[in-house]
Parts: sequence; C-alpha cells; structure tokens
Amino acid sequence: MPPTNNPSLRQQRLGTELRRLRERAGLTVSQAAALLGVNQGRVSMIETGRSSLSSDRVRSLASAYACSDAAVVDALAAMTGRRMRGWWEEYREHLPAALVDLAELEHHAIGLRVALAMHIPALLQTTDHARALFRAVVPPMRQYEVEHRLTYRMKRQGILHRSEPLPYAAIIHESALRVRFGSPDVRRGQLKHLLDMSGLPNVTVRVIPFDAEYYPSTGQSFDYVEGRVPQLDTVQLDTHHGGCGFLDGEAQLTKYRAVLDHMESCALGPAESRDFVQNLIREI
Repeated sequence: MPPTNNPSLRQQRLGTELRRLRERAGLTVSQAAALLGVNQGRVSMIETGRSSLSSDRVRSLASAYACSDAAVVDALAAMTGRRMRGWWEEYREHLPAALVDLAELEHHAIGLRVALAMHIPALLQTTDHARALFRAVVPPMRQYEVEHRLTYRMKRQGILHRSEPLPYAAIIHESALRVRFGSPDVRRGQLKHLLDMSGLPNVTVRVIPFDAEYYPSTGQSFDYVEGRVPQLDTVQLDTHHGGCGFLDGEAQLTKYRAVLDHMESCALGPAESRDFVQNLIREI
C-alpha cells in the first residue's frame, strides 16, 4: 500500500504499538528490517503510521516480534487498512486535526469514562449549552467557527444512540453543574437533558458534591477511551488552548485508571446523582 503523508491518530497508534512490540523483542530497526526482509526506511514508516498495513502483515510482524498475546494481535490487526472515511473526515479542513482524531477514537472505542471539574461532558451537552460555551471562548470565535464546532459536537454524540451504543460513564463535579453558561432556561434545559441521558442503559452519571470528603484530581478534564484490549486504551486531555492531548504510555494509563477509580469512590451513586441534579434544577 502507498505511504500515508498525514496519518490519523489511529494509524499512528498502530505504528507505536508495533514499535513497542519490536523493542520488547530486543530488536533494533536494522535487525527488524533484516528479519522482515525490508529496508530500515520501511520499518520506520510502519512505526510512524505512514505505511498502511494489511491484517496479515501485522500478524506477520507480531510473530516476528514473538508476541504471543492473541487478543493484542487481533486488536492490532483490526486497526489496519486505509483511513476510514467516517463522518468526521468532512471536518478536517475546518477543525484542528486532534479534534477530528478524537471522533475517530471514540467511534472505535468499546467504552468511555470521563471526568470533568468545570464543564458538562461534551457528549451530554445540549445545542444551546454548547453554543453558549463556544461563544465564551477567548479569543472569540467567528460565527462560522462556532457552527462548525457545534455541528461536530452534536454528531459526536451519535455514539451514545447507535444500534450498539457506547458504554459511557461520566464523573462530574458540582462546580461544572453550577457554572452559568447561557440564560436560566438554557441552564435548566441542560440539567434536564443530563437527567434524560443518565436514564439511558449505556450512560452512567455520578456527581462529586462540594462537600465530598476527598477529591483526587487536579481539576483537569479528561476522557479515558477504552480500546479492544487495555494496552490500546487512550487518555485524552483537554488543554488550556482548547485542543486535545493524547496519552497512551503504560504508566500513564495506569495512573488515570486509578484516578477515575478514586473519583468514583468519592462520588454519589447514580440514583443519588439524579436526585442531586433534580435539586439543582429547582434552584434555577
């Protein structure tokens, strides 16, 4: 297959995992190239995601690197082929690449856990709330930029309503529920929508109230995207400039799994969280 000049996050991740397999096997790039019967440049292109691979080729690489974990090999083989022309590709000319890659990452996930301190989760926002949020961005967005972001965000929410909806667990701090974006009607509508969404069988919402005894977080919002195997999980961090940062190191994944588990332990249960949101609606 011809080389890819601008590999997607998914293609880059496949290359990264193949590099990790090579390194665990104790092979240099030159040794791997000799073993595979290709030049070093070909191995480098594979490991940067610039070379599209077939599933058979990935299985051959895994065998050459002595990877005996069938679940990992199957998961890597499923990531092969050309870039999928999903709905998100139409936004590549209008939005930062990392934002578009996030939609592809979510599409292929088997589960999603999110933690937010100052915002309602993007996949649980109403159109009015999201529009008010985008209009508050500094520096201000132009109207067409707001609309691009808005339609993109609403389309991302489709993963919660598809024929096999994504399991989704959100931990939201009380401060995020009280931040005032938009009019009282907008805020009331957002909280009611949060209640409706929490009633879906695939969606769980937990609230951390101000009086929680322990809150194990720095206040940064993040998504924990679960892959087909734990090694292919990804953490997505919201950055201060509005972009996305992606982490996939073993130690990083372990840390954020632990953070989420600790946050769940100090959050209200799903039923208590629904009651909490109901009380906030009455206050508006």
